[in-house]
Amino acid sequence: MSAHVIVGGGLAGAKAAETLRDEGFDGPVVLIGDETERPYERPPLSKDYLLGKAERESIFVHPADWYREHDVDLRLGTAVTAIDRAAHEVVLADGSRVEYAKLLLTTGSSPRRLQVPGVHLAGVHYLRTAPDSDQIKAAFQQARSVVVIGAGWIGLEAAAAARTAGADVTIVEMAELPLLRVLGREVAQVFADLHRDNGVNLRFGVQLEDITGSAGQADGVQLTDGTQIPADVVIVGVGIAPNTELAEAAGLDVTDGIATDASLRTSDPDIYAAGDVACALHPVLGTGIRVEHWANALNQPQTAAKAMLGQDVSYDLLPYFYTDQFDLGMEYSGYVAPGGYDQVVFRGDKQAREFIAFWLRDGRVLAGMNVNVWDVNEDIQSLILRNAPVDVSRLTDPNIPLPEV
Repeated sequence: MSAHVIVGGGLAGAKAAETLRDEGFDGPVVLIGDETERPYERPPLSKDYLLGKAERESIFVHPADWYREHDVDLRLGTAVTAIDRAAHEVVLADGSRVEYAKLLLTTGSSPRRLQVPGVHLAGVHYLRTAPDSDQIKAAFQQARSVVVIGAGWIGLEAAAAARTAGADVTIVEMAELPLLRVLGREVAQVFADLHRDNGVNLRFGVQLEDITGSAGQADGVQLTDGTQIPADVVIVGVGIAPNTELAEAAGLDVTDGIATDASLRTSDPDIYAAGDVACALHPVLGTGIRVEHWANALNQPQTAAKAMLGQDVSYDLLPYFYTDQFDLGMEYSGYVAPGGYDQVVFRGDKQAREFIAFWLRDGRVLAGMNVNVWDVNEDIQSLILRNAPVDVSRLTDPNIPLPEV
């Protein structure tokens, strides 16, 4: 009997295997991952685990014996090098093959690499895997100064962790503000102020010339204007790219990621994709989107697994993510393409960093972010799903409950 094969041993792959068993599938399930660790969650790597607030065991999706107990053939440290669609097989690095009835690609994404001199020096780190987090956490114990290159979510969380660990921290970013493309100027300023208020040195609108060092060890960075910034540790966070190589080589449709329909089915009816790597048609938003966040990796593969079993399902959850930096906690729901809104409004106290921000277009709520305000995410999502113009004066009035807006 051919197996249901999952390529990608992270959160998405593990949740797909779990769903196959929960839905009553009793055939072979093979979960193949190129890392040597069993599937784990990535958010703690830049949050509590990096800060030393969470034990290593807490990052794993399942206990070590779960896979054996549920008859999931977990193959770690194993790379898949090709998909033979005609034979319905995946090819492993050692040349062996695994036959599949249905195939799910949860191959995730990889950090974009800097292309400047000095990137290979010791002390230069990327943050994507558990070993990456272990190395950075150890480096923080002795680091006096840290430079973070890139002011996206990973860069900001790493900067907050380094500052909390007691290091002097500088963020180097080409844009004028952190998260400018993602959040727009109005909300990006909140994160700039947060880091500045916590003693982070912000260098915006600058470009990196190289990473400097001696005896093979990084000792700082140099900007194109000649400025030199000392650092014991350099963390690079300049975005991630979906791991679409297998899909492309197999001739699957690939756009921003592996293109799928709303059920996570690719251009091959027996191959599915989920998580960071999937650019999935969203039935509510009416467009294909790729979401690089934990909730997507948690929930999307559950839909894919059900579709693999022949169920008529579609993935219609709104994008959701969260962050914790210093004393700021926030949740974000919805989807706004860069430049896809015409108004941002605030409900609450922006200066105190206790507010809800709403992105609107033509009076309709596209997305909302609650910052240090809790138990409102469902209400925000309801406003988005309403897909109708709202009264902005009522939306921004904290005395009017959101369900009554």
